[in-house]
This record gives sequence, structure tokens and C-alpha cells, in this order.
Amino acid sequence: MDIVSRNRLMLFSGGTNVDLAEEVADILGVRLGNLQRSTFANGESYARPAESVRGADAFVIQSHCHPINDAIMEQLIIIDALKRGSARRITAVMPFYGYSRQDKKVLPREPITARLVGDLFMTAGADRLVSVDLHTGQLQGFIPKPFDALTAIPIITDYLVDQINGPTAIVSPDAGGVKRAEKYARRLDASVAFIYKRRDPDHHNVSEALDISGEVSGRHVVIVDDMIDTAGTVVNAAEMARRGGALSVRIAATHAILSGPAVDRIKNAPVDEVIVTNTLPVSEDAAQLDKLVVLSIAPIVAEALQAIFMDSSVSEIFLGDNV
Repeated sequence: MDIVSRNRLMLFSGGTNVDLAEEVADILGVRLGNLQRSTFANGESYARPAESVRGADAFVIQSHCHPINDAIMEQLIIIDALKRGSARRITAVMPFYGYSRQDKKVLPREPITARLVGDLFMTAGADRLVSVDLHTGQLQGFIPKPFDALTAIPIITDYLVDQINGPTAIVSPDAGGVKRAEKYARRLDASVAFIYKRRDPDHHNVSEALDISGEVSGRHVVIVDDMIDTAGTVVNAAEMARRGGALSVRIAATHAILSGPAVDRIKNAPVDEVIVTNTLPVSEDAAQLDKLVVLSIAPIVAEALQAIFMDSSVSEIFLGDNV
């Protein structure tokens, strides 16, 4: 009897960022898998594939955004359902990895919640994780199975090349982001600077910019970070760059969390543009900001998922900038 391989790619989406999932599906030339999703009266999530997944290479896309605990739980439930439905391989695609900032102990008795989240996905049945611009690369070391870290740097720099003409400085809003700034600088033929800041370990989302190291006077400044949450850090850096004589100031970040006062801070900030991607859905208030430019991450996500499905190299897509 001849055995014919029926390896097939199936793409499923949770409810937080369906637009991105549909765009990825269009690029891959597949349709989103039929998924029954609902919520019980007490808030419990329910998800069930409404078609056979037996033997499939299944990918589950879910952006970990507000309400973040519900988003993570829904993705875990979908993965569990796929595992029990005999999917051959399950890949959890999280454009934004929830709890990624809780990756180490700063104070006694603190949890390392980023590791906990990874353990939950392994327990649920994920065979592989995929995310975009992790807060720190060490998150990959928390996971005993393959973890592909993608990056939006090529998409953002392609946009910046068309917007900036003249001497450019890439500024990291803290010393820990200098490696990221150097990746931008190589692609834009720019210099690198960073902001020295002090963060209060007892209060979340509170920091103070103290000084800038590097030359920004007479240059087009691009402040780069992995995420914009309350926008305090990047707006402080923008104000410091303006005082330092920058010709123009832009902020570029992959993940637009935009919590609390972020929209108002950006609206009043001395910046020409704020460039983000759609790893997270952008709120209606934020979408109305003239300064905000949202680029689609779908092409690189689709290319990476295709490479995983075909068992080819993911790092070659990014020329090493994803590590």
C-alpha cells in the first residue's frame, strides 16, 4: 500500500488581533482555521476547532494585549484543543510576548513570570514558540523547545530610509537597548547614542532620564525601543534630544502597548513621527494621532511561518538581526 504524505499548514487565530492573522493568512495563501470561540457566563474561555486537525502543522496566532490574562488563556486553550485533536505539530505565534518584562528578579521574592508563561505554553502542548522583538533575548533560554525570535527592524528601517535624508543618530532610551540601536544604525548608516536613566524598582513604569551619551546635535534622531507602554521613557528621550539640537526626532518601536497616558504624551511630545507595527491592535484614540505611523508585521511573520513549515532557516530571513 502506498502511503501519501498529507502534511498541511493550518492557521488559527485567537480573538485579540484577527486583522493581523487574516493578513498573514492571505500572504500564505491559506484561510484561517474554523474555530468556535465563546465565553461562559463566569468569564471562562472556550475554544474548539470546528474541523479536523489530525496530522496538521498548526499555527496559533494571538497578540497578548489587554485583557492580557484572557488573551494568554485563550491561546493556551486553543493549543490544548489542537493537541487533543491530534495535530502533528503546534506552533504558538505571539507577536507580543506577554509578561516579557518580568524576566529576572530585581527585588527579593519577585516572580520570574516570563519563564512561567513559557512553561504554560509547553504544558499546553506547544512544540515551538514564535515572537517578535522580545524584550530580552534571554527569554529564549527559558524555553526547552525551539523559540524563533523575529524582528521588525527590516520593516521599520525600510520606512525610515525613505523619510530621512542627512546625518542620523539612533538613540536608545536606556543602556540596555544599545545592541538594538546598533542594528538600526548598521542599516541606516547612522551613529549611536543612548540615554542614561534611573528607574525606581519600587514603582512600575516610572523612570528618570538623566543624560544623553553621544552626539545628536545637527542630526536626525530616531529613538528606538522594543515597546511603548506609557510612553514616559521615549518622550523624555525625545525632549532631551530636542534640547541637544536634533534636526528632527522620531520614535520607532515594535510594540504599541500605549497604556494610560501614552496617547496624550505622544500628542504633546516634540516628535515628528512615532513609528510602530501592528503586533498589537492600535486603539481608536491612538489611531487618530497624526504622528502615529503603523507598519504591518504580517510579511515577515508569514515568511517565518512558511520557513518553519518547510523546515528551512528562519534566521536567514533577517540576516542575523533576529538574534
